[in-house]
Parts: sequence; C-alpha cells; structure tokens
Amino acid sequence: MSEENKDLGDKAEDAFDDAKEKAKEFAEDTKEAAGDFADEAKKTANEFTEGAKEALNSASGDNKKILAGVLAIIFGSLGVHKFILGYQKEGIILLVATIIGYATMCFVIGSFIVMATFIVGLIEGIIYLTKSDEEFYNTYQVGKKPWF
Repeated sequence: MSEENKDLGDKAEDAFDDAKEKAKEFAEDTKEAAGDFADEAKKTANEFTEGAKEALNSASGDNKKILAGVLAIIFGSLGVHKFILGYQKEGIILLVATIIGYATMCFVIGSFIVMATFIVGLIEGIIYLTKSDEEFYNTYQVGKKPWF
C-alpha cells in the first residue's frame, strides 16, 4: 500500500505541476489579451475624442453664427453680437457709442450716432447669416476679424 501511496503522491505532484504550468500559460494569454484590449480601447478613445472635438467645433461655430447674426440684427447697436463672438473691445465701442447717441439725442447728432450703430449691427448680422458655416468659423472665430 505504501507503493500505491507513492504512485498516487507522484501523480498528484505531476498533476499539480501541470496545473501550475497551465495556470502560467493562461495568465500569460490573459495578460496578452488584456494588453491588446487596452491598446484597442486607447485607440477607440482617441478616435472618439478627436471626433467629439471636431463635432464641438463645427456645432459651436454654427450656433455662434446664427446667434450672433440674429442678435446683430435685433440688438446690433448695443454690440451684443460682438460680445458673443469674444470681441469685448469692439462690443464696448458700439455700446458706448449708442449710449452717447441716446444721451445726445436732444441734439441732432445723437440721432445720427444711434442710426450709424444700428446700421453697423444690421450689416454685420446680414453678413454673418449669409456666410457659410466654415467661412464664418474661419473668418470670425479663427481669424478674429472684428469688423465687417
């Protein structure tokens, strides 16, 4: 019986060694598969990020175009459209000119100042709305062209 126990012990050790070896192989395969999955996930995430950036740029350009154009036509003399596009100095110039125009409206010159700021806003609103999305984005958001 002792001989039989030795054979069983040897068989158990062999089975244990085989199990260890197969576990190592399985672990290596799993590491390799996880690495491949991680690389693929990174690639997909980068593609998604680039696509999202591109979509955000085109969407925000389109929304600013329509918003700036409509506000320029309605409130052009106050320079609201300039503030929307990020031109604070030009917006302040239009706003101050309009305020000065209203303040001096009792004199004849004030009417002309208010009319001029209104016409500037109207013309810019029409220009904004008639440009293509790409042309508007390149001209006013990338190129930073402040007037007309």
